[in-house]
Amino acid sequence: MTTSNTSTTSAAGNHEEIDIRRLLGILLDHKKWVMASVLGFALIGILYASLATPIYRADALVQIESDSPGNNPLQEVTSLLGEKPPTLSEIEIIRSRMVLGQAVDLLNLDINVAPVTLPIVGAFFQRQRIGRPGFAKGWGHAFSGETVAVSEMPMSDTYLGKTFTLEIQDSYTYRLRDADGKSLGSGKVGQLSTFLNGDVAIRVTSIQAPAGAEFTVQHVPRLAAINGLRGRFEVGEAGSETGILSWSLTGPDPDATKKTLNTVADIYYSQNVQRQSEEARKSLEFLNTQVPQIRDQLNQSEEKLNEYRESRDSVDLSLETKSVLDRIVNLESQLNELEMSEAEISQRFTKSHPTYQALLEKKAQLQRERDNLDKQVKGLPETQQEILRLQRDVEVTNEIYVQLLNKVQETKIAEASTVGNVRVLDAAEVLPAPVAPNKPLLVAVAIIVGLIVGVAAVFLRALFNRGIETQEQIEDLGLPVYATIPLSDEQGKLNRRVKRSGKDQSRSFSSGLLAARNPADVSVEALRGLRTSLHFAMLEAGDNRLMITGPSPGVGKSFVSVNLAAVCAQAGQRVLVVDADMRKGQVHSAFGAASENGLSDVLSGKQGLEQVIRPVDNVENLHYVARGMAPPNPSELLMTSRFSEFLAQVSERFDLVIVDSPPILAVTDAAIIGKQVGTTLILARFQTNPVKEMELAISRLKTAGVEPRGAIFNAVERKAATEYGYGYYHYSYK
Repeated sequence: MTTSNTSTTSAAGNHEEIDIRRLLGILLDHKKWVMASVLGFALIGILYASLATPIYRADALVQIESDSPGNNPLQEVTSLLGEKPPTLSEIEIIRSRMVLGQAVDLLNLDINVAPVTLPIVGAFFQRQRIGRPGFAKGWGHAFSGETVAVSEMPMSDTYLGKTFTLEIQDSYTYRLRDADGKSLGSGKVGQLSTFLNGDVAIRVTSIQAPAGAEFTVQHVPRLAAINGLRGRFEVGEAGSETGILSWSLTGPDPDATKKTLNTVADIYYSQNVQRQSEEARKSLEFLNTQVPQIRDQLNQSEEKLNEYRESRDSVDLSLETKSVLDRIVNLESQLNELEMSEAEISQRFTKSHPTYQALLEKKAQLQRERDNLDKQVKGLPETQQEILRLQRDVEVTNEIYVQLLNKVQETKIAEASTVGNVRVLDAAEVLPAPVAPNKPLLVAVAIIVGLIVGVAAVFLRALFNRGIETQEQIEDLGLPVYATIPLSDEQGKLNRRVKRSGKDQSRSFSSGLLAARNPADVSVEALRGLRTSLHFAMLEAGDNRLMITGPSPGVGKSFVSVNLAAVCAQAGQRVLVVDADMRKGQVHSAFGAASENGLSDVLSGKQGLEQVIRPVDNVENLHYVARGMAPPNPSELLMTSRFSEFLAQVSERFDLVIVDSPPILAVTDAAIIGKQVGTTLILARFQTNPVKEMELAISRLKTAGVEPRGAIFNAVERKAATEYGYGYYHYSYK
């Protein structure tokens, strides 16, 4: 039981190892494809990185201080809790339309003016400061140094976001066209020119471009311009609870980016100062309304006190009563100050807020102390009580009046000296190098993508290419392999490729005889081995006829037939090669002759046997019969008695008759021929014919009563990949 499990695990491990080896082998076999893909994508990445518009970033540093030097004097009570400015709220204020909208308005960011440049490379020329060459005079494209400034572009909502083309006429005039190229009229520099019945207007302040140069102008909606600025703008706190904000803005123009960020900072600073000053101004207005009322109360109190003293002959207070009066006046002063503070903070906090609660608690304590003093006053004589009351009103009112006057002066000073709680630590500066595109990263990503695409393409090709790769795959089908013929580089030089008229497919055929041109070639040596194997195999055959067929076109049947015939003739045999492929046979091309006067002519009775058998000049004992004129019914001609008589006659005159037949899966000719020959061999091409295809070809022959003797494995290459798969293909043969 343990042995079985071990064997199973070992087999699974071997299978996994073979799969990995095949994958690595496929990559090694197609390393040029992978390298080409990597180089191609790397080149694309380099070109894109060179031509892409660089993006620059400007940054600034701003501090939000907890207290400003000119704080409102009425806000001192809020310091009890040590509150800090709400940084998150300030960030939202900075990113609001109130701030960014003013920047858009001041810098005309809702007006886009762009030169019409050359496709692809135009922007690159602009960045490299390449001026207009002499031959480009009158071109509509703008070059480096050519600009147009537009200060305003009012228009109706209907045309917001529409793109117009501004064509330069000369240094003072221009012509405006719509998106369809229709001329809308002309305008002059410095003037507010109107078009489309006043719905569109534009003021061009300067033109620095030759005649013919074109620029696109567009007035985007204000909200879209604000959102576009917000999309390029980033602000965040530098550290936790530091109150320091880091600002950054990106854009293709470094100078414009720097200017825009500084403008946003100035607007925010100005609004912050204005907001702080506004609080002091409102407090001053409140105090100014209170001062006249308190002054009137003070006058009334003094008059009542004087009248009472005159009526009582100047009654004075005892020392004890004066002490009570001083304490009462002090408490009233404190209560009055708390009431003013309550009026201020009630606009900012609810009564449940801790600051408000602390104020109310202090106020209640002072009121309790005042009530206790009121009880003591009730124990005094009536005259003393009245004098105390009147004197208290005068002194308390006077204390409040003086307090208000001091507050007014302090608030005026605070309003005049308000600087806000914002401090710009670092003004906007542009980084020297662009932040995008990241050229090294972009090229690296392009290389990785090229590697992935190359590897994926190789694996996909291998996935769909299920051709036979090893001799064992053929032998597993029950056929012995008589020869394994390596792919010949020399034969590749002899092959010629022609394109069929009216069709996209092209065909390759041999224009020479490899066995005669290079007898020492490795493929010819393999055919000599096949000659030896056939000598013994055909001893058991009923005749000296050999048919070579294959499952599909283009596997090399004609190459094997003519060169096998040549090596057999060189051994002293009289050999005849018959091109039985009367549709597309190319045996005649290997001998440099024409296809006329061949097999089809004999079978149709147009020529005799002697007229179609041709000798080969440079190979003794070798003869061939071409395919002849292409007949409309080749299969029917092969089924006639004339074909049997032809085979019988040539078998008597030659030691070996090799019949080159059409592919068995394309037409039925091979099955008809195979019934009249003693030996049949099936040719399979390396990485071309799948195993299922070979299996179907064998089955097709056996169904017709033809028993294939063996197989030939042709055009074998040295490959690192050794695994194989299964597939099925259907071939047309027309």
